[in-house]
Formats: sequence, C-alpha cells, structure tokens
Amino acid sequence: MSDDNKYSIDLDVKFKAMEIIDISKLIANCTKKWQNLSLCNVNDSVVRLAVIEGEFHWHKHVKEDEFFFVIEGVLLIDLEDNTIKLKPNQGFTVPKGIIHRTRAPSRTSVLLIEKSTVKPTGD
Repeated sequence: MSDDNKYSIDLDVKFKAMEIIDISKLIANCTKKWQNLSLCNVNDSVVRLAVIEGEFHWHKHVKEDEFFFVIEGVLLIDLEDNTIKLKPNQGFTVPKGIIHRTRAPSRTSVLLIEKSTVKPTGD
C-alpha cells in the first residue's frame, strides 16, 4: 500500500471564519488509526487536526514550515539526528527543508498549522 493510501488526510476545509470548532467532538468522532482533518484557514495557513496512532513516513516540505501542538497523548518527531518528544500542551516547529517523521505510540491528538500550499505527505 502506498503512503498516500495509509493515511486518511482530508484537505477540504471544514469550517469558515466565525464558526465554532468543537475539537473534543471531532477527536471523539475519529475512528481511523491516522486521520487528518483540515479545520480552517487563517490567512495563508491551514489549521489541521490529526488524530493518530503509529508512524508517518520520512518526508520534508521544501517551502513550508510545519507547527505541531499536542492536545492529548504523546507525539514523537524524529529528525535526522534526534527525536523530539511532545506531551500535551507542548508545541514544536519543523522548519522547511528538514527531513522528519512523526510517531504516536498510542492514540494522540495534534493541531497542525502550515501554509495552505503544503502537501501533507511531503514533497
């Protein structure tokens, strides 16, 4: 199975400005091991919710930074020379051009902020 088919990544933005987004309800409704929802646009960026368990493939984004903020669970971000461990209420930015992969040893919920031009599976 290709990496693009392993993950459920929905690029259609679900909410417009001035709409309430119930993150807890969205998390509760996620049933897949790797689910990524595009919540809203903020200027030239998109805010996504990822509810994940397992690991993503190694990749990079040539033109875009990627910000991760853990809501619940633990997120491991593997870089070429070390691993960043994020717990709830912690965030981390992976700069453009840096090869990385994310892993979640158990069900983990993460908010991501990235330019709307980013390809979530990498360049």
